[in-house]
Formats: sequence, C-alpha cells, structure tokens
Amino acid sequence: MTETQGPAHKRNMTRRKVVVAGGAAVAAVGVGGGIAVNAFAGETASGTSAADASSSAETCYTLTSETTEGPYYIDADKIRQDITEDQEGIPMTLKLKVIDAETCKPVKNAAVDIWHCTALGVYSGYESMGSGGGGGAPTGAPTDAPSGTPTGTPTGEPPSGGPSGGGGHSEPTDDERYLRGTWKTDKHGYVTFKTVFPGWYQGRCVHIHVKVHVDGTWTDAGYEGGHTCHTGQLFFDEKSVLAAAEVAPYATNTTTRTTLTEDTIYPQNGHAGGLLRLDYSRKNIAKGVHAHLTMGVAPDETHDSTDTQPSASASAS
Repeated sequence: MTETQGPAHKRNMTRRKVVVAGGAAVAAVGVGGGIAVNAFAGETASGTSAADASSSAETCYTLTSETTEGPYYIDADKIRQDITEDQEGIPMTLKLKVIDAETCKPVKNAAVDIWHCTALGVYSGYESMGSGGGGGAPTGAPTDAPSGTPTGTPTGEPPSGGPSGGGGHSEPTDDERYLRGTWKTDKHGYVTFKTVFPGWYQGRCVHIHVKVHVDGTWTDAGYEGGHTCHTGQLFFDEKSVLAAAEVAPYATNTTTRTTLTEDTIYPQNGHAGGLLRLDYSRKNIAKGVHAHLTMGVAPDETHDSTDTQPSASASAS
C-alpha cells in the first residue's frame, strides 16, 4: 500500500503485498452484535431505533470528507485487527462501515488501513520525532497535574517536521509498527479494529488516520493492486477527550492540546467530516470505548494524495 510520489496512475498500480502468517489470516470480520449506529458520546447503546434507521438513510447521500494523509503513513505489512501491541491506554474498539455514497450499498472486500499516535502523542516508526514536532514524550509525573482543559494559545498549523496531519511523507526512522494495521471489510461493509484511545501532540486534536483501498485482490500473501478511494481522518468530541485526559497515561501528557474546533485539518462538518460516534461509561471511561461510523466513499475515484484538502462535496446530497 505504499504510496509513492510518482504519477497518480502509476501509484494506483503499486503492488501491495503483505506476508501473513497462516495464509488465511485475512478472513473477513464477522458482524456480530452491532453497536447502535446513532449513539453519541456519553451514551450507552442498547439497540437500534427509528432514528438510527433515518440516520443511516441520510448517510447514504453523504460523502465522507477527504483530508490529508499526513507525513507518517507506512505500508506496515500488518494485516490484523488488534493493533495495540504493548501500548498503554483506554481500550477501544473501532467499528467502521464502508458504503458507496451513490448507491448506498456496502463496499465489501475493501482493505482499510488505520494508524494513530500513542497516549503520549508518538507515532510508531517515528519515535525519534517524539511528541509535537521533535520534543520527547513526557517522562515521570508532571509538576502540575493537568485537568484535561487545554491551556495557552491555540497552536494552529502543526509544526513542520513533527507528527502533524499535513505535509509531505516522511521516511520512517525505526522499525516499530504499533497502532497500525489493515483489515478486510465483510459482505456488509464492516471492519473492526481493537486499539487504544489516541492521545494528542502539538498542533493537532485527537484523531485517527484512515485509508480505504478497493479493486485489489486478497490472496494468501495479503492484498495486492487496486487503488485508494478514500484518505481521511477520524475525530473525537471534546467531552470524550476531556474524560480520557483524566486517566493514566493520558494525564501525564503535558503537551498543550488543540481542541476539535481549533484543529486545522478537521472540516468542522460533524460525522460527514469523520467525527466518530462513541459509547462509553460516563462514570468510568477507563473501562473502554466503542467508536463507530459509517463512511460514504466513491469507489471509482482515487484519493491517495498526501496533500488532499477537505472535500467540497463532503456534504453533497
């Protein structure tokens, strides 16, 4: 899945080859008991309502916004659902449904990549970058325990050279690949990952990167060929981030946090812009978070640029 900087038509034909132990490890994800589609942060889903059906119908006519790939995408050769490895943080299940925004039909057999930073704002493969543009991740207990409320002046555009959401691709500096993975959508368009709630770093709000690849072939070696039809980011509402910021190890992250409304990458258009729907205990978010979203994509289009701006058709109907 490595995207080169050559012509788009050549990048689309880049061979995506992954060695998978056991060969058949790329089997589709089972749907299982689903989470209510229309649950919001702080709520516990208990079933599907008429409002859920209405929301799903509306989603069919909305393209999910294209956003920048960011500098730290790696064709990680990690076909897996559990991307946690040994990273500490609030357990999180991420369930995405990929649909064709024009026909409303599920996009099956697509390869979905996700990658994000640790609770302290560090990306695997770029540990030497530290958190927030070269500063090392915080160590030890802070002098003043943060309340989770952002302080100081909004940082605006992420600093060049740091783990930002924009800028050209940076070559990896190490062999770590935690919090990165790829899995296959099932016949209903669903894909599920197990990870941890992301942290934050200088210049960006809390987010997860995502890519959707289609028209390739799943083999015993992984996923080959095809093209990238969606490059975007998934975002978290302020209420959930503030709750997470009170929990270790997030509470030791002393980097000034950019809020969702201050972020320069988030399109500010709600779920169409990648804002996740979240379920967790209001009293104890540390028990875990279920994040979910339906993403409307255009399978016949190619969106793999490293400098993609938010799509003007993000709210087209």
